[in-house]
Amino acid sequence: MRVVDLTAEFNLAEVDALFASGDVDDNIEKTVKQILEDIRLHGDRAVCEYTKRFDEFNLTPQLMRVPEEHIAAYAADADDELVDILRSAARNVREFHEQQMEESWEYYAGDGVRLGIRRSPIESAGVYIPGGKAAYPSSVLMNAIPAQVAGVERIVVVTPPRSLEENPLVAAALKLLDLNEVYRIGGAQSIGALAYGTPTVAKVGKIVGPGNAFVQAAKRQVYGTVDIDMVAGPSEVAIVADETCDPAWIAADLLAQAEHDEMAGVWLITWSREVAASVFEEVQAQLEMLDRNAIARAAIVNNGITFLVSDEDEAIELVNYIAPEHVEVLMAEPEHVSDKIKNAGAVFIGRYAPTVVGDYFAGPSHVLPTNRTARFFSPLGVSDFVKRTSIIRYSGRAIERFGEMIEKFAIAEGLTGHARSITIRRHKA
Repeated sequence: MRVVDLTAEFNLAEVDALFASGDVDDNIEKTVKQILEDIRLHGDRAVCEYTKRFDEFNLTPQLMRVPEEHIAAYAADADDELVDILRSAARNVREFHEQQMEESWEYYAGDGVRLGIRRSPIESAGVYIPGGKAAYPSSVLMNAIPAQVAGVERIVVVTPPRSLEENPLVAAALKLLDLNEVYRIGGAQSIGALAYGTPTVAKVGKIVGPGNAFVQAAKRQVYGTVDIDMVAGPSEVAIVADETCDPAWIAADLLAQAEHDEMAGVWLITWSREVAASVFEEVQAQLEMLDRNAIARAAIVNNGITFLVSDEDEAIELVNYIAPEHVEVLMAEPEHVSDKIKNAGAVFIGRYAPTVVGDYFAGPSHVLPTNRTARFFSPLGVSDFVKRTSIIRYSGRAIERFGEMIEKFAIAEGLTGHARSITIRRHKA
């Protein structure tokens, strides 16, 4: 891990150069643009052609939707103990998101005026579940349950052609949540099908879920036609640690993120040179224990940084500046640091709260903002699947009282038609 010593000069502007800019890849963007245009114009035929090209699978419109009985058959191959764990995790996720529900409201503003907000779920949502080694049943729970709690009527799942056969626990997650509109389509072509619709796949209102660079580019390009959760980058963790935490624990938490992706961001923030040195040694030792050690090693070498700061206040300022996806505060008394962290996707407080508990089991969705977007984005939740509609009730008495002011406002903006819309009512009020 690279060491960046900020104790001599705490210059946050220099920190910017250490992080990926999140710039888009023009070649990927062009390829995805063509795929999406073909899907929009040619529907099922284009979906099948791209599935043949990228997934080497002979898809037909008749094979696109996975029959419910096939989902159940794939799920039957899942380990019973793991299914029970999945069920417990799902219960935690559901209970957490039920706390996020908000009611519609109105209030009386006088003179026959009532104002308010009506909340209603979006009608349909699509969930992308990657295939291969990146097919995680936890992603099914974390993306679909908030939509279910919100009351979304139609939840569509798309996943590459062989995903369910190769990952029975993903099928078990679908069965557990009673998700039965599932299509064996992956990549950018699945995002196009969800966004534009085809004769087989009816379009949705919002698309959520993880995916590779092509999937993320597709989500970015269809935004506006549909809503999306966010454009996700590689996973990130920043760990603020003092001398009281076992360096082996810190190293294990860094490597837990590093094994996700060669591009994962893994950052230690400490004011103790002894902690920094001990964690470095532990990282080197524990790397050899990982099945995905090549991936984790690449992340540690290319993106691993130990920041040495002068004190806790500088640690807080640095965290808020880089706005990580995950922040762990591994300290004997973490609250006075964690309470001041404002820019983070999720904050894990105390030595017994590693990021992994949030990945799988705690309850909050693990769909979190990356690439420093936690400065202005939030975790996926119930509100992402709810529309807010303003409610305005006006009476004749209110028009009598406020109409002249509204007319003058409209005329001041040069919109005499707006003014007349009020004038015609004032004379009848």
